Amino acid sequence: MKVDGKSMRSIWLEPDGWAVGVIDQTALPHRLQIARLTTLAEAAHAIRAMVIRGAPLIGATAAYGVALAVREDASDEALERAYVTLFATRPTAINLKWALDEMIAALRNRPRAERQAAAYRRAAEICEQDIAINTGIGRSGLPLIEAVAARKKPGDRVNVLTHCNAGWLATVDVGTATAPIYMAHDQGIAIHVFADETRPRNQGASLTAWELGQHGVPHTLIADNTGGHLMQHGMVDLVIVGTDCVTANGDVCNKIGTYLKALAARDNNVPFYVALPGPTIDFSIADGVAEIPIEERGADEVATMTGRTADGRIETVRIAPAGTPVANYGFDVTPARLVTGLITERGVIAASRAALAGAFPERAGAAK
Repeated sequence: MKVDGKSMRSIWLEPDGWAVGVIDQTALPHRLQIARLTTLAEAAHAIRAMVIRGAPLIGATAAYGVALAVREDASDEALERAYVTLFATRPTAINLKWALDEMIAALRNRPRAERQAAAYRRAAEICEQDIAINTGIGRSGLPLIEAVAARKKPGDRVNVLTHCNAGWLATVDVGTATAPIYMAHDQGIAIHVFADETRPRNQGASLTAWELGQHGVPHTLIADNTGGHLMQHGMVDLVIVGTDCVTANGDVCNKIGTYLKALAARDNNVPFYVALPGPTIDFSIADGVAEIPIEERGADEVATMTGRTADGRIETVRIAPAGTPVANYGFDVTPARLVTGLITERGVIAASRAALAGAFPERAGAAK
């Protein structure tokens, strides 16, 4: 996608051919800052501290984290240590486990002398696969936007509401929820995005608004509690969100607040779509509410906010009384019954066990 008019990805190999470069998303939107990852520990920190975030990008970064670990030590013990260390960073994102499993499968039975090259090769393949999948998601979702546009009066725009950041910053490139949006925009469809600010980390305000602006997509930032009001007044044509995990029966785990958007959409007859790559499906989980581990994060994410002052300084300020107890759940689960459809690289499918297994039989079979 575009940054200052130039194409850019969220993760890449540095010119030395072994270190990994990523956009430090904690610095956005105020400055574009690059982080250089050279060790397993640095890759794990980047995931845990949300220097990078988004399920597909977490998976890609974990894959390169394994490669960095193997570069230091190609033993079986080091490989196991890398798996355990990286898996512990963000347990909710199923892409993390998928990418780690892919890396272990590619390396376990290889001679140690071949593991480094094989690790970097498989990590690069995972990144390219992510881009191909997201492009497929865009192709699958584009007709949904085209259908709305066809019903509009000349000059009227298609209004999409999204939550958190499921854009190219959450993937290697293109994005999931944003993939059909970018395609529609690039094809000349009049499209406009309402971007939830997405407390507590404000990924909508700092990331989605930034990347949409960089690519020239018309958008409006709204407070998290505004979406229901907009839907009541007919100002939202469809909701498209991303996800960190989809269960075998179609339940969707995504950034906290997604469930509330789905409830508002159902009450106002607004289609609610979830965009996801195949690796995000976890066929080993049946009931999302009961079985998905919900990450609980630190209190400061809720009790403080970071921004740029009028004189250009980046400052963090406390917005809650000192000592106030804080509960910070990172995700919630939207039941399949509230999901209009799942936008995948293999088409738009129902949020049901039969539809998911039919579209992704190889993943469903592997989970048995």
